[in-house]
Amino acid sequence: MPGFGDAEARLLVVGLAPAANGGNRTGRIFTGDASGDFLFAALHRAGFANQPGSVSQGDGLELRDAWIAAAVRCAPPANKPTPAEFARCRPFLVREIASLPHLSVVLALGAHAWRAAIEALAENGAPRPKPLPAFSHGAEVRLGPFLLLGSYHVSQQNTFTGRLTPTMLDAVLSRATPAPRRQFH
Repeated sequence: MPGFGDAEARLLVVGLAPAANGGNRTGRIFTGDASGDFLFAALHRAGFANQPGSVSQGDGLELRDAWIAAAVRCAPPANKPTPAEFARCRPFLVREIASLPHLSVVLALGAHAWRAAIEALAENGAPRPKPLPAFSHGAEVRLGPFLLLGSYHVSQQNTFTGRLTPTMLDAVLSRATPAPRRQFH
């Protein structure tokens, strides 16, 4: 499943994979499920989305200065992609990064997206740190021209238990907010 958003994006949000009952059903990652509701509400509060939710591809959602993609492009069984699936899907993320000429900040949602983002950024010329920086909520690493931020994934497993709250995600997104952005139409 391809990513979507503003082709002039400075922020890339990388998730794990389309949810079986969300993005896999609607054809757009983070659309039509509780994880997407949580993410789009935060993107709306931060000024990256014109509305706080998305239920289908034609619902009017617009992203400004943001692009959303997945490390794995299809819904994996039990939501646990294999290393082979990550490797098979990495070229798609690499190409998406290359297609975003103004990209400066990458927000990785979870440890798997963190590792996938580091690898895809390295394939786009960013330094590959050794050892790889550890993922944590709020982690921040400079990789050449890119700032990589980490957040717990917006899954119900994290949001329903309070491991990730709106305030926590807002705090990370506040560090991703670029300088003045275009206005929505």
